[in-house]
Amino acid sequence: MVALLRYVRGLRGRALGALRLGFPGACGPASGRLWVLRQGGRSASTSSFDIVIVGGGIVGLASARALILRHPELSIGVVEKEKDLAIHQTGHNSGVIHSGIYYKPESLKAKLCVQGAALMYEYCDQKGISYKQCGKLIVAVEQEEIPRLQALYQRGLQNGVRGLRLIQQEDIKKKEPYCRGLMAIDCPYTGIVDYRQVALSFAHDFQQAGGSVLTNFEVNDIEMAKENPSGAEAGMNYPIVIKNTKGEEVRSQYVVTCAGLYSDRISELSGCSPDPRIVPFRGDYLLLKPEKSYLVKGNIYPVPDSRFPFLGVHFTPRMDGSIWLGPNAVLAFKREGYRPFDFNTRDALDIIINSGLVKLVLQNFSYGVNEMYKACFLGETVRHLQKFIPEITISDILRGPAGVRAQALDRDGNLVEDFVFDGGVGDIGSRVLHVRNAPSPAATSSLAISEMIADEVLQRFEL
Repeated sequence: MVALLRYVRGLRGRALGALRLGFPGACGPASGRLWVLRQGGRSASTSSFDIVIVGGGIVGLASARALILRHPELSIGVVEKEKDLAIHQTGHNSGVIHSGIYYKPESLKAKLCVQGAALMYEYCDQKGISYKQCGKLIVAVEQEEIPRLQALYQRGLQNGVRGLRLIQQEDIKKKEPYCRGLMAIDCPYTGIVDYRQVALSFAHDFQQAGGSVLTNFEVNDIEMAKENPSGAEAGMNYPIVIKNTKGEEVRSQYVVTCAGLYSDRISELSGCSPDPRIVPFRGDYLLLKPEKSYLVKGNIYPVPDSRFPFLGVHFTPRMDGSIWLGPNAVLAFKREGYRPFDFNTRDALDIIINSGLVKLVLQNFSYGVNEMYKACFLGETVRHLQKFIPEITISDILRGPAGVRAQALDRDGNLVEDFVFDGGVGDIGSRVLHVRNAPSPAATSSLAISEMIADEVLQRFEL
């Protein structure tokens, strides 16, 4: 009987998904638009699903796609607070398909990035999504960086990164004629792609399979349904009520949250722990003027400092032919604060009072001051870039876009390095899976992450 009910609900979900899609092919990857229609008087306040995914970024959409492909008999919905999908971290990142070299061996980041990169190339080939496998050089420009570079190379081998090799000055010049360096790691399988286009393709797959997407749905409460005569059946079958800021609601049996910059707050709404807290870091990019784009062929990265999660100022080609330089890493006082003076009182108080930021600042004061200095004075950033390509001058660059990274921080001021997935206890907590920390390389890893989430949902919720 349970299987029959799920099958019927699945048919209903696929029919509604087809209606919301508008017409076949309406939101293919190239269109950049997703049709979300409500028909026949149906609204968010009357929607019920077996599973609801909170968050319409690349991880949420990949997870929704993986779940509906595995469980076509279930009704599955995605709720997203913006009117469009994938416009925050997904739409503001560097677009790099990372190889997996940086991450601690045996960590989730290492495993899922290596798997995810292979899956991303395969998916783009299947869907006809353009990408460039332009490679990356991680370049040591000082003698003292060479031992760290060699250790990073060994880490990459441990992680199973394909095609890695250590190269000397003459081979650096063959790859990047204008780049100087003493030694480099050549990562030939690093690439670039438009991740928002990929995310919209995930959404298209999801809707084609019968999934439903509700945009303009900003979640502000998650609670158990209250028993009442008129809603007794809905309350029994769909016990979780997800409400938005407009008073609308959807009901579900289970919830998966992929809320990025708001992952801690969404967890707290469900009665689960708010820790680790999210601290937003803004990364400002510079643009190389088009007439100077010949200076850069592929990705050029510095040797990273293992004390920090940020990879340092680097050179990144984009799918549109532009070259991004950066980013820096400065504290943002608004979770979606893409401009230097964006400020939100609640976000700022959360950062100062509820996180371990003060301890982090005290531990890394000089680093933070240096990042702020680079953000204010272009000449300082150019000085760092000239270590790699001496021909670049301040007249060759323009200020560019910015992104905000959702960095998880524990109360002791430690940056949470790995992906974090958890649930909770009690009536709601046992029905929720939270994606708590998924910064870079989450976009690269999104397909691998989604398979892991689908496995966890199957086991945790006993589907």
